[in-house]
Amino acid sequence: QNYPLYIRSVPTENELKFHYTVHTSLDVVDEKISAMGKALVDQRELYLGLLYPTEDYKVYGYVTNSKVKFVMVVDSSNTALRDNEIRSMFRKLHNSYTDIMCNPFYNPGDHIHSRAFDNMVNSMMMQVC
Repeated sequence: QNYPLYIRSVPTENELKFHYTVHTSLDVVDEKISAMGKALVDQRELYLGLLYPTEDYKVYGYVTNSKVKFVMVVDSSNTALRDNEIRSMFRKLHNSYTDIMCNPFYNPGDHIHSRAFDNMVNSMMMQVC
């Protein structure tokens, strides 16, 4: 169940590189979840914070109580982006994902194809860039 349902990058030429980054970060998320143990069950949501930095990017993670994992990759040169802003962006993603799950025509586990979700992600990316 560790496969991306949605990947969006700007510029789009780097999308393949981000597939690799997201897949490797899912392993880090799993390690952090297993290290948390039962404490994770008691929390409604879990912001994992910075998973790992690379030379070019910072990778952040977020997990819901239903084990849905969100990964965000941000350019390392973006120093204006604070931790509380990243947390807020993850909450927006989580809320939009919840809206998708409430759609009776969406099958859980399918790739996400939603204009509303795309628009929300685009607006978040425009704020960051």
